[in-house]
Amino acid sequence: MLSWISYSSLIPPNLFILLAMIGVVLAWRSRRRAGLVLATAAMACLYLASTEAISFCLIHGIDKLADTAPKLPLPQPPGAIVVLSAEFRHTNRPDRRDIVGPVTLSRLAEAARQQRRTGLPILVSGGWIDHADDSLAGMMSEALESDFRVPVKWREDRSRTTYENALYSAQILRRAGVPSALVVTDSWHMARALWSFYAVGYPVIAAPLPERQSLELSFASFFPQIPALMKSYYAMHELIGLAWYELRPRTLSR
Repeated sequence: MLSWISYSSLIPPNLFILLAMIGVVLAWRSRRRAGLVLATAAMACLYLASTEAISFCLIHGIDKLADTAPKLPLPQPPGAIVVLSAEFRHTNRPDRRDIVGPVTLSRLAEAARQQRRTGLPILVSGGWIDHADDSLAGMMSEALESDFRVPVKWREDRSRTTYENALYSAQILRRAGVPSALVVTDSWHMARALWSFYAVGYPVIAAPLPERQSLELSFASFFPQIPALMKSYYAMHELIGLAWYELRPRTLSR
């Protein structure tokens, strides 16, 4: 419960809904003006975050951060492909195991494309999540080998954060004699991924998923949409994550 309050509640739409509820409670408890101001401001932010125009600006901004992320010089050309995990889906059938979610699946599709282009071996990175029947790395490996017909050479199944993805993946690749790698993840996640690999001292080249680079403004761009709200969520999640990493570099490096 404490981790939810300290982290997830800071990311829209959770934060805006929470503030709107607090505003309503204040209004009902004789603090009408303060409550209405807070609720109105929170609902306005929720509305803006759910529009395509604002969500595109947020995602585009976080994409640009990857271009300025610190990178280590490559001692040799990449010798592997590292795929970072995202989420998974529980299955309702007792005879079926849990599977990767759509965001992770998109990353696997890009990793398969990169593997066919380069011929490099793949490392999948993702640890155990509560109530899952396999690690994310295990689910990713199963999807790549069964659905994409692409072999997986290494599984990193200890990590629970992006920083740990980089830390444990780098350890595996160093032991295998691989001096550098391509890293595959979403473009909005790439800045934090590059920061993490830089922090652990392992050189990588970004291989992000292709994203739309322009927005055609229309009336629909300013109407609330669930996909736009999800993009805003991802962007704010990464901004908060990057800020947290910057504030606690010593803790992360232990």
